[in-house]
Amino acid sequence: MTVTQQQLSQWLPQISKIAVAAGDAILAIYQQPQAVVVQQKADDSPLTAADLAAHQLIMRELAVLTPEIPVLSEEAADIPWSVRQHWHCYWLVDPLDGTKEFIKRNGEFTVNIALIVAGEPVLGVIHAPVLQKTYSAVLGLGAFVAETDAQGQTQSRVIQATKPVAGEPVKIVGSRSHAQPGMDDILALYPNHQLLAVGSSLKFCLVAEGSAHLYPRLGPTMLWDTGAGHVIAVAAGANVSYEGIQGPAYQREELRNGNFMVKV
Repeated sequence: MTVTQQQLSQWLPQISKIAVAAGDAILAIYQQPQAVVVQQKADDSPLTAADLAAHQLIMRELAVLTPEIPVLSEEAADIPWSVRQHWHCYWLVDPLDGTKEFIKRNGEFTVNIALIVAGEPVLGVIHAPVLQKTYSAVLGLGAFVAETDAQGQTQSRVIQATKPVAGEPVKIVGSRSHAQPGMDDILALYPNHQLLAVGSSLKFCLVAEGSAHLYPRLGPTMLWDTGAGHVIAVAAGANVSYEGIQGPAYQREELRNGNFMVKV
């Protein structure tokens, strides 16, 4: 199917609402730690009741909003390439990105929803339930963040990636929960730098809003970890490049990403 800019503009606030609703479902469990049941998936990554609650809500709402568009979610990823290779567009979902941060209760976890068209992300929403922030973007229309204050008032603003000011440190964002061999080599390229440790897809958002200038990822991630952050960063003026990927980054059999770099 063909997707127009008008459709993307109409879907963006609706997808943001779905992400916020999924975040509320996560918070209902997050606020009752005794209800958090941790399991190990086949790849040894953790799974909680919150992952499943958010997944079920998002799948249900997307089926209502766009019943004709298939969905690839972390919690329903066993769709063979023989099927996926025929998808011109699809929703790419990580219902709870940063499950380790959720378990550690540091608040740095997100809901990620992206729309992929012809192998590239064109719409993305990242909602951080504890932080009460929702980042969103449509390629070609800009990137935004909506923040809700203690009084429940929400303000939205445009965000823009920015280059480091001469003489000031280059702010480099890295993973809080995953070791990255080779990171020291990158840091050595920037003698005047400040390293920021952040969980989940929020690292993309820091570059997109100008709070950081560089996000090197030296280790495996999955497509659903990066789709929404990719389009938010690019729409805000940053560049995202992947090592060793030929052709469209999000239309391939392998679900695992290699190293990548987000920079202004």
